[in-house]
Amino acid sequence: MSEKQGHFQRAITLFDAVMIVSGSMIGSGIFIVSTDISRKVGSTGWLLVVWLLTGVITLAGAVSYGELSSMFPKVGGQYVYLREAYNKLVAFLYGWTLFLVIQTGVIAAVAVAFARFTGVLIPWFSEANVLLEVNNLPLLGSFKFSTVQLLAIGLLVFLTYINSRGVRGGKLISNIFGSTKLVALGVLILSGLFLGVKHEAVSQNFQHIWQAASFDAAGQSTPLTVAALVTAVGLAMTGSLFSSDAWNNIGFAGDEIVKPERTIVLSMALGTGIVTGLYLLINVVYLLVLPLQGDPNATDVIGRGIMYATDERVGTAAAESILGAPGAYVMAVLIMISTFSADNSILLSGGRAYYAMAQDGVFFPGMARLNKAGVPGVALWGQCAWACLLCLSGSYGELLNYVMFSVILFYVVTIIGIFILRRTRPDAPRPYRAWGYPVVPLLYIVLASSFCFILLTDPANSKFAQRGLLLVALGVPVYYLFRNRFARKAKERLGE
Repeated sequence: MSEKQGHFQRAITLFDAVMIVSGSMIGSGIFIVSTDISRKVGSTGWLLVVWLLTGVITLAGAVSYGELSSMFPKVGGQYVYLREAYNKLVAFLYGWTLFLVIQTGVIAAVAVAFARFTGVLIPWFSEANVLLEVNNLPLLGSFKFSTVQLLAIGLLVFLTYINSRGVRGGKLISNIFGSTKLVALGVLILSGLFLGVKHEAVSQNFQHIWQAASFDAAGQSTPLTVAALVTAVGLAMTGSLFSSDAWNNIGFAGDEIVKPERTIVLSMALGTGIVTGLYLLINVVYLLVLPLQGDPNATDVIGRGIMYATDERVGTAAAESILGAPGAYVMAVLIMISTFSADNSILLSGGRAYYAMAQDGVFFPGMARLNKAGVPGVALWGQCAWACLLCLSGSYGELLNYVMFSVILFYVVTIIGIFILRRTRPDAPRPYRAWGYPVVPLLYIVLASSFCFILLTDPANSKFAQRGLLLVALGVPVYYLFRNRFARKAKERLGE
């Protein structure tokens, strides 16, 4: 080989891994999505049920998924588990979707959220501050490049550079900003519980906690029947599940983790448990300091309530209710820290999956190499480039809607893999066995499949599920068209 390669370094400890798990999960969603959830279910009790059910699903997935990570503690994570339980095609379809939108789409969306909240402190960063505008482009129509996109791309390039210099730089950022984020969230929760309680909000919110209704943008409500409530809860969980996703990312870095067969399982269980607890407490704080229902035309945070918080920024509204006007700036800083940490953790993990795919000869061969720092530099920069394009296109939000169905579907397929491997490889070493098997894995499969079924059958949302499936299906011809070419070039590059 003409270019010297590095090798993976086992530098990620249990603490590092927990910070990566929790850091990947907590981005900007928890500060926003409760607004939409509250409009869909219309009551305090059902808002908390949505978050509690999301926590149950996430924890059930994590403690089940741990069996696979202990069996195959290798770089590539979920891609490897699917390959071993099924075949390379199924694994490729996951990796294909991961690269196109699951990982890169989240990276882009979180980077833009970071830039938008930076604009609260530095108004120059605004989507209204357009640096370049071109109209009548062939196929693309008009194109605008704002200072928000500039900062988002700058953030991605900076974090990719740090992570391309070695795993220690990436984990240091994760540890510093991840722990800072957890402490700041704890302070926000304690402030709300002990300093910010508004008795009028408590009185309103906890009178009729199970009176479910849907609310439109104008503030009009429609009572929900039992069947409609089940659908509403399922649809509301799109936001909460997205906010709780990425708990599996630590598995991508298996070869860089100290005692991976133990650390991956523990970090997923601890990380998801911590985040689930924080999410429930934050929503309790929202309900103690803001009325659930409000007037979309009101001019203050109390009048607009949780349902109609300005730009759906319920976290900011709660901070203003607790701290007054400075609360908006405090929350902006907290979300900047949160999104910076989340993007770093998600970016660090994703490149390892593409490396594993390239090693198998089913993805771009250049990604199958480690740089001198012992990280998949080409894969990291390829991920960065695609995420930057999503930032420019402005389409990442729609793409995330399309793929949410597929994200959960792949989790279901992966958990089913536990049952398959118990039958096909009964004697394989399993340092950790799925907690509560077979009940807990089956619980995850049933609940997550029900969510997918609701998305697929709801008239207003079925197009997102169908397009998510189409995106996955497009990977089949790509796999058969390029697998031989990729495999041949990978062998040539690796000198085999």
